[in-house]
Amino acid sequence: MILMENGRTAFVTGGAGGLGRATVAAFAAAGWRVVAPVRPGSRASLPDAIVVEADLADETDITAAMAVAAAEPGAPLRAVVNLAGAYAGSGLVADTPVAEFERLLALNLRPTYLVTAAALPHLVAAGGGGIVCVSSRAAVAPFAGAAGYVTAKAAVLAFAGAVAVEYRKQKVRCNTIVPSVIDTPANRRDMPDADFSRWVRPAEIAPTIVFLASDDSAPTTGATIPVYGQA
Repeated sequence: MILMENGRTAFVTGGAGGLGRATVAAFAAAGWRVVAPVRPGSRASLPDAIVVEADLADETDITAAMAVAAAEPGAPLRAVVNLAGAYAGSGLVADTPVAEFERLLALNLRPTYLVTAAALPHLVAAGGGGIVCVSSRAAVAPFAGAAGYVTAKAAVLAFAGAVAVEYRKQKVRCNTIVPSVIDTPANRRDMPDADFSRWVRPAEIAPTIVFLASDDSAPTTGATIPVYGQA
């Protein structure tokens, strides 16, 4: 069921993932109209969102999806959440092919850039809004064997800071959350011997995202917010 109680739209990428589903549900529960792009052909089902197929590496697809988000006069686009990304270990730097390094940049930085760039004119026209990006603890505390991922997530932090500075006067805020390991089925499958009780659950992170996207956090822009749980 899609609600529009507060007369605002949120555009949420990565909505079909573990954190994405919790985030979409949290926005919907707060009365937002939610638009969520999904991979073409994926047939992802998100009952709380308007689902549009879009390749987040393709500027034309993103522009079309953003037009859907901005199409409702009674609920202008006021929030963008950049959750799309991917982790992959790549070995030590000298052992990592440049193509793999660039692939991780493309997976984690390009969608955030393209989505944000497409959304900004709509946010400015609506009188302002909030953008939330997702980096990683690895960006501020790197570990060996993942230079491509670490670099990409550090670039997301830097990009969010640039957006915050450039659009502050237009009342568009941009903040970044920095999770460690999130308790999702995929992470449990990949790390079966880990202590899951120390991981933060998606439902614990989602309210922070909604807060940063909403006017409740109006004085805050350019912030980096750790959401590590006990990890």
